[in-house]
Amino acid sequence: MAAQTQTAETKSFAAKHRYARITARKARLVADLIRGRGVNDALEVLQFQHKRAASYYAQLVRSAMANAGHNAEGVNVNQLVVRDCRADDGPMLQGRMRFRPGPQGRAMPFKKMTAHLTVVLSEQADESAGAKGGKKKAKGA
Repeated sequence: MAAQTQTAETKSFAAKHRYARITARKARLVADLIRGRGVNDALEVLQFQHKRAASYYAQLVRSAMANAGHNAEGVNVNQLVVRDCRADDGPMLQGRMRFRPGPQGRAMPFKKMTAHLTVVLSEQADESAGAKGGKKKAKGA
């Protein structure tokens, strides 16, 4: 599912993966790595990350980039930045806990968790307009 949000200053493009078969706690570790990065940098980080959530987020970033290229004119897809990247808890698979046999006739419960993954891209703000790079010169020197 894709969404496009427009404000007066920037446009943002979202992609969601609902009911992903991974726990949100594990996915948040990867989400924290790419939040605030440019899309090309984020894809490079995800490519070499040895976590299962990295492949989910790589697909989401590519999907949001495709949404930006398809839904908006004049947007440079390579200049987009990951503004929001999160993993929210989803429901348990089949809505219930399951049980495995444990020692001495006990039942050991386990949960098959899901997560809702979201990536929001937006245009990079022009940083050169407000600040002029360089050092200030001292007077009288």
